[in-house]
Amino acid sequence: KDGMKVILRGNVGLYVKAGSYQFYVDGMEEEGLGEIHLRMEQLKKKLEAEGLFDASLKKPLPLLPRGVGIATSKTGAVIHDMTRVGWRRHPGIPFYLYPVSVQGAGAAREIAAAVEALDRLDEVDVIIVARGGGSLEDLWEFNEEILARTIYKCKKPVVSAVGHETDFSISDFVADLRAPTPSAAAELVVPRRDQLLETIDKLHTRMRRACEMTLADRAAALGDLTARLARKAPEKQISIISERVQGISQRMALLYKQALEQKARALSELALRITAASPKATLARGYAIVRRGKSTVHSVSMLKPDDRFTVTLSDGSVEAKTLHVHKEEI
Repeated sequence: KDGMKVILRGNVGLYVKAGSYQFYVDGMEEEGLGEIHLRMEQLKKKLEAEGLFDASLKKPLPLLPRGVGIATSKTGAVIHDMTRVGWRRHPGIPFYLYPVSVQGAGAAREIAAAVEALDRLDEVDVIIVARGGGSLEDLWEFNEEILARTIYKCKKPVVSAVGHETDFSISDFVADLRAPTPSAAAELVVPRRDQLLETIDKLHTRMRRACEMTLADRAAALGDLTARLARKAPEKQISIISERVQGISQRMALLYKQALEQKARALSELALRITAASPKATLARGYAIVRRGKSTVHSVSMLKPDDRFTVTLSDGSVEAKTLHVHKEEI
């Protein structure tokens, strides 16, 4: 482009007749890309040393995600290509777009915030970070450390689909899976509905056959046991055991009856003793209870002439008045 500074690699040729030099170009890159490559390699080595690229920590993709979260631009062909591929493969799986800037200052922080938000969304089971192709400078936001660490901390599996198949970014190394293109990411994340149904049919057939074989084996084993029981005439043993059980039941019933009768006799005796010791029984034998007000009179010294008192007998009470008080000398 006009005004672009580039570095050319090649060789110089001399055109003797015209006395002019020519430069034959074998390669070209934009000025400053060497520094960008160096920064990328330094960050890559740093994160790799910290274990952010460890293959053993990669999370597997869900077989049938409830929803797919996508962090990419809301404009352009990327989101349309991904949704078209995904819905063609399985129209029942929803996509949740978190629109972000994929280029320019602050884009990396914006993409990282989108990944964190999609990671908190319950409806999302897998996240795709996507962008179309471009130069190394265009894709640089996907080499930023903040985005790499956010992807690493993500609890849900993350697929990196940045650029074309030949483009690589640090997000590709940190993510749980790298897709060569955004459309390929949709193919990796969304299973084909017809293949799932075919797999279910095959599993159903295998399960039915396994059940039929198991039932046949159990039927054969049951037949063998029935034959063995018939040879050993179990009816006689069952009859003997039944007689024993019946005898034990009768003895238990007899013991239970005897125990109940014994308890009943003991209870009757206790009731008689309680009845004999009750105040009513004492009154029935000719005794009386004398009360003056709320106090029980148990001595003649508690009464004086003209005092009123109550005499309780077995069948009622008598209101009385003191005429004389005679105290016996003991």
